[in-house]
Amino acid sequence: MAVAFGATLAGCGDAQQAIGRAHLVNEMASRLDHASELTYTADYQLADGQRATIAQAQDPRRAAYTYPGGKFATTRDSTADCRLEAGGTTCTLTAPPSPSTETTFSLLSAVRERGLVPPTLVVGLLTSASLSPNTVIEQHDTTLAGEHATCISVSGVENSAASQFDACITSGGVLGSFKGLVDGKTLEVSLIRYVASVTDDAFDLPARARVVDQRPKAP
Repeated sequence: MAVAFGATLAGCGDAQQAIGRAHLVNEMASRLDHASELTYTADYQLADGQRATIAQAQDPRRAAYTYPGGKFATTRDSTADCRLEAGGTTCTLTAPPSPSTETTFSLLSAVRERGLVPPTLVVGLLTSASLSPNTVIEQHDTTLAGEHATCISVSGVENSAASQFDACITSGGVLGSFKGLVDGKTLEVSLIRYVASVTDDAFDLPARARVVDQRPKAP
């Protein structure tokens, strides 16, 4: 069932359905946003069949995005961007993340360019979909890696990085799947394994990596 929400809806019943769909999108965005407070490891299959992992933990808050050929990790001590280059893996360390918009944008760009879909990116797209007056949404439920998920197919979104996309969010608030063209780049991930824990080495730098420390030096 597809529903468009906006001022052009004629009937009261249609308007109520539109409000309900807008509420659904906002609820999914809120659920995914709150997932930043969880500890978990999620393995994803990418569009080319390779695998990637998102791991995060609390107290202190840490996150790691591991993809074919590299890793992007944030801890209380540093932001590590590790890439496979000629001769091995090089990890560039910069200052740990802060709540600034610039830091968030840098993380989104770095992870997205490697074929991963950070949950914060999907939160922004869902928010844009709920605000666009001509958004059309189709909903269904599914199960991914043993987790129940609510899924939506979105189209007609205006003033957004993606005018149409498909996204599934698990009941626990974890990104289940995503497929869409975001700022001209095709992104596609699907959850294949989920556990509510992380391994001891989840946020470590890759073994034998060359480290380039660009963090500000203490005075």
